[in-house]
Amino acid sequence: MSIRTPQQSAHPSTDDSSVGEFASASGDLLDRLRERTPLVQSITNAVVTNFTANVLLAVGAAPAMTDIPTEAGPFARIASGVLLNLGTPQAEQRAAMVEAATAANDAGTPWVLDPVAVGFLPVRTALAAELLALRPTIVRGNASEIIALAGLGAGGRGVDSTDSVDSAIEAATAIARTSGAVVAISGPTDVITDGERIVRCSNGHACLTRVTGGGCALGAVLAAFASLDDDRLLTTVAATTAYTVAAQLAAAESRGPGSFAPAFLDHLHLLDADTVRSLAVIV
Repeated sequence: MSIRTPQQSAHPSTDDSSVGEFASASGDLLDRLRERTPLVQSITNAVVTNFTANVLLAVGAAPAMTDIPTEAGPFARIASGVLLNLGTPQAEQRAAMVEAATAANDAGTPWVLDPVAVGFLPVRTALAAELLALRPTIVRGNASEIIALAGLGAGGRGVDSTDSVDSAIEAATAIARTSGAVVAISGPTDVITDGERIVRCSNGHACLTRVTGGGCALGAVLAAFASLDDDRLLTTVAATTAYTVAAQLAAAESRGPGSFAPAFLDHLHLLDADTVRSLAVIV
């Protein structure tokens, strides 16, 4: 399958033709994911393990929660993608994350860093800095987390951002340029940058913030899509678009967070490329 990739521009945003190509490629990559069923190793927090695994299954990937030392590294070598989420970083899991990141880099496995609640909490903040130095493929977080990771702020209110997405663009660009990672800032409109190009994805719904794991599971989906193409800005936009389109569809038929979560899994499972292309809001 061929995927049309938007061309990089000296201008730090997308033009009209690139926007259309991002939407088209997002649908193509969803089809490719279903063909390949990428194996995603998720070293993630205890609160969201089950939801993350179910999201990966629903979208068409295969989850593996291999998160202990001596196993995490070897598994990262055979996985299609790896998620490292700092939500509940117990000592053994911290060691497994460093082991997995090192092995993933050695094997060429794309990996995602989700620096949950970094800033004023010392253990996870130090770990995030250590992992960032290992050069993740993608960094995903809310605005306050991205600002704190760049060393430009103290973090948000726990896992909640106290900064706007636009206020984090400078920090995201700096992280991308120094680490080589694509950086995705989650918010009402998600902003994604590789340090040069900036893409805004405006699908989704507030219900994603009202179920445990709505943001964390996206990190695993980013890892799955990252295994499909070398243009990781493209794969990050595609993963974000597919994920948030499914959320938008689920919210339209839900009464609240209790009915949203199963509807979201159903819509991820039923999502097709044409729906992604037709509903994508990318600027």
